[in-house]
Amino acid sequence: MPLTGQHTYSSRLRLFDSHCHLDLPELAPEQTIHWRDAHQAGVEKLLIPAVEQAAWLNLLQLHQQHSYWHIALGIHPWWATKAAPDALNELDALLAKHSPQITAVGEIGLDFALDADSFDAQAMLFSQQLKLASKYHKPVIMHHRKSQPQLLAELKQQQFAEGGILHAFSGSQQQAKAFIDLGFKLGIGGTITYERAEKTHRTVQKLPLESFVLETDAPSMPLAGYQGQVNTPAKLALVFERFCQLRPEPPQQVAQQLWCNTHEVLRLDATQAK
Repeated sequence: MPLTGQHTYSSRLRLFDSHCHLDLPELAPEQTIHWRDAHQAGVEKLLIPAVEQAAWLNLLQLHQQHSYWHIALGIHPWWATKAAPDALNELDALLAKHSPQITAVGEIGLDFALDADSFDAQAMLFSQQLKLASKYHKPVIMHHRKSQPQLLAELKQQQFAEGGILHAFSGSQQQAKAFIDLGFKLGIGGTITYERAEKTHRTVQKLPLESFVLETDAPSMPLAGYQGQVNTPAKLALVFERFCQLRPEPPQQVAQQLWCNTHEVLRLDATQAK
């Protein structure tokens, strides 16, 4: 079915973009406009995960200025080999000083589609950032590519109990359940708007609605029909529309459950919204 972005539901949707890089150069110059457009499309809150150490202080400032922009601090595996020797110490210090303002540790993870020379640095940073998340009782925002078994092994080895979001999930019901059993929600984004994503479609159809949160990964991960364009948080409405096409529940029920899921996994107050 085509995506229209036109909602005919009886009341305003309340959507939460659980993964949006509003601080990156593709979006930052027009942050206010992107937020206005997203809010008009039903997005009430969003989470901005850091990708590198240089972003952390800026994100803390953004959260102070916009209380509905939640933040996660961490080092993305793409930046692992560039991480400064003091990065983990600074992250530890910021978590100690600003814990109430920092919703999660992220974006962290493992990406084994990168050069193998980066694997050791990735593994070390992932392990240490998981330990910091445990220390400060924070959920994690977790990146993966060709690395799900290794992620699961480290989570189990550390007996990580804080949960989080498996970002950009695409895979089978069996793969999904392994992370759900460890307290994770599955981040579902523009991938489901592609007809070829049949395995992910089946997973969305079969698992309980409580298993999911929605995300855009803006400015990345463009939706079907928007390839080559900068993705924005306003496109979450189209992700939601396609998600509803895959579910038996009415859209208002889907929206309410996804809203609750996101707040639950990020440990936020679901009653606070514009």
